[in-house]
Amino acid sequence: MRLMQFQIDDIIKTALLEDINYIDVTTDLLVSDEAVSTAKYVSKDEGVLCGIEVAMRVFKLLDDRVHYRIFIPDGEIVQKGDIIAEITGPTRALLKGERTALNLVQHMSGIATATNKCVQLIEGTKASVADTRKTLPGLRAIQKYAVTVGGGRNHRYNLSDCAMLKDTHLDAYGSMTGAVNALREKMGHTVKVEVEAENLDMLKEALDLGVEIIMLDNMTIEEMAEAVKITNGRALLEASGNVTEKTIRAIAETGVDIISLGALTHSVKAFDISMKMVK
Repeated sequence: MRLMQFQIDDIIKTALLEDINYIDVTTDLLVSDEAVSTAKYVSKDEGVLCGIEVAMRVFKLLDDRVHYRIFIPDGEIVQKGDIIAEITGPTRALLKGERTALNLVQHMSGIATATNKCVQLIEGTKASVADTRKTLPGLRAIQKYAVTVGGGRNHRYNLSDCAMLKDTHLDAYGSMTGAVNALREKMGHTVKVEVEAENLDMLKEALDLGVEIIMLDNMTIEEMAEAVKITNGRALLEASGNVTEKTIRAIAETGVDIISLGALTHSVKAFDISMKMVK
């Protein structure tokens, strides 16, 4: 996945409007417009860096006179103490953009780092790690980008990407067979169908319907292994629910194709990065 500039700028502008109403009381009353400073971005943790260009864009939007140098790009492993980037420009812009820029790069690096850890845990299996739609409102683009930087893959970006029948859809419609058949009568030929299966009987029904993707929802390791045998390559199998760092390897070894984790985006720990002014 690649971020488009308008996506980045929209997210940054929303964040800046939230953080600066009409004046930064501290900075605007304390620092002159002519003052110029240099600051360094320093890693205080070890992991996968993500979002440094996004962070630098914050300062450029505040004042185009800002210039920066990036020493470590997205996707690289950073160690504690590494200098990631250096920024020079009007002091007011550096101080006003500090928190917004750090919030973004810390969050994105946290997602990339957590994703990369899961990817490493299942190395050698056929499974891939994927995100979900459990993203923070307004931040989906950068969160899903961060997953790919960490070595993961993106699930559907939004509701238009795939016809996905979850338990709520099936309960609302009445039956899996009826829902799948009704969808196929109306949807375009390029759209895939994914069905959530809570047990092996539902899996078999989905296979009989010829759906392309089946989500194994909260199944045990034994049930997932049996599901792989029954499916025998006739559909992609996605494992979801109760996936943790302790269980992900065993899940991958069942032979499923995809392991999706909402925690990659909705519960990730921020990566520790600081901005230090050069005195």
